Amino acid sequence: MATEPSGRQTLAARMHEQAGWCARLGSPLYADLLEHVGVDVRTGGPSFDILEGHEMDPLASALALRLMGAVHRLVLEGRAPELAAYYPSAGGDAGRGDPWPSFIALLSEQRDVVRAFLARPVQTNEVGRSAALLGGFLWTVRDTGLPLALVELGASAGLNLRWDQFRYEAEGWSWGDPSSPVRLACDFTGPLPARNVTVRVVARDGCDARPIDPTSDEGALTLQSYLWADQLDRLALLRSAIDLGRRVPARVVAGDAATWIGPRLAAREPGVATVVYHSIFWQYMSHEGRAAVKSAIAEAGAGATRDQPLAWLRLEPVGRDGPYEIRITSWPEGQERRLGEGSPHGRQVRWFDE
Repeated sequence: MATEPSGRQTLAARMHEQAGWCARLGSPLYADLLEHVGVDVRTGGPSFDILEGHEMDPLASALALRLMGAVHRLVLEGRAPELAAYYPSAGGDAGRGDPWPSFIALLSEQRDVVRAFLARPVQTNEVGRSAALLGGFLWTVRDTGLPLALVELGASAGLNLRWDQFRYEAEGWSWGDPSSPVRLACDFTGPLPARNVTVRVVARDGCDARPIDPTSDEGALTLQSYLWADQLDRLALLRSAIDLGRRVPARVVAGDAATWIGPRLAAREPGVATVVYHSIFWQYMSHEGRAAVKSAIAEAGAGATRDQPLAWLRLEPVGRDGPYEIRITSWPEGQERRLGEGSPHGRQVRWFDE
C-alpha cells in the first residue's frame, strides 16, 4: 500500500481533530462536514486544492475553523444558496439531508475565494466567555470596593469589554441588568460568586492584532461567519451583543499585546482597580510574547497599592486537552487564586471555593 504524502496526512488530521471538537461541543453539522473534508483531503479532492500550502500553519491558527468560517461567510452573503438550505444560520435545516455534495461543489466552484479567506484569523469574540470571567470581576470589586478599568488582550471586536452590561442567569442565581438584550443562560456549579456586588466601569480598553469594528456591517458579518452555523443560540447572543456594542463605547486598538500592555498599565489612575484579562488568547502568542506580557504585568503589580490595585484575570486551557482554568492574580498582595474551570464557549463553569 502506497504511503500518503505527509502533507495530506497533516491536513486531514487537523480536519478530523476539529471534527471531534465540534461533535463534543454540540455542532453535528460541522463535525460531519469536517470528517468528509478530512477524507477528501486524503484523496486529493477539492478540499486539498484549497488547503494545500497550509500544512505548516501553527496548530493554534485553527485552519479547519478558518475553512468553515470562509464557507459560512459565503452562505451568509447569499453566495451559496444550495448549501444555505442546510445551514440554520441562513434559515436552512441541517437535518433535511446530506449537505456534503453542496459543500464540496462550493469548494470546487469558489476555490480562489475560499483560499483568499483562509488568510484571515479566526475571530469569534465569544460573548459566553464573559460568564467564566464574571466571578473574577465581581471578586475584584468586592475585594477593592473601587470602580474598574478594563484592559483586554486579544479583544477582537471588544464585545467582552461590555460584560457588565450583560445579564447572567443560572439556576437560583442571576446578576446584571434584567432588561439587557444580552442574556447568558449559564450552567454554574459549585459555590457561586457573590451577586450583591455593584460594578462601575470607568474605562474599556483592548488590544488585538487585527481588531474588528462590530458596529460596521463588514465587522458584524465577519464575527458571525466564524460561529458555527447550527448553533443558533450562540449566533443570537452574538447579534444581541453587537447591537449593545453600538450603544456602549469601548476602544480596541490594533497592535501587539506584548508592546501595548506596558504603556497602558503605566497610565493607571489612582482610585481605580485595573483588571487585565484575556480568554483563550494565550495560545496565539509566541513564547517571547507571553514572557513580555507577564513581565509587564508583574512590573505594574510591583507598584500597585490598595488605592491603585491591579488584577490579572484569565480563562485559558491547560495543555491541549486539559481543563480551561479561570485564574486571577491580584496586587498589591501578588496572590494567585484558581477560581474555577470553564468551557471553550464559556457558559459552563464549575466554581471553586474562593
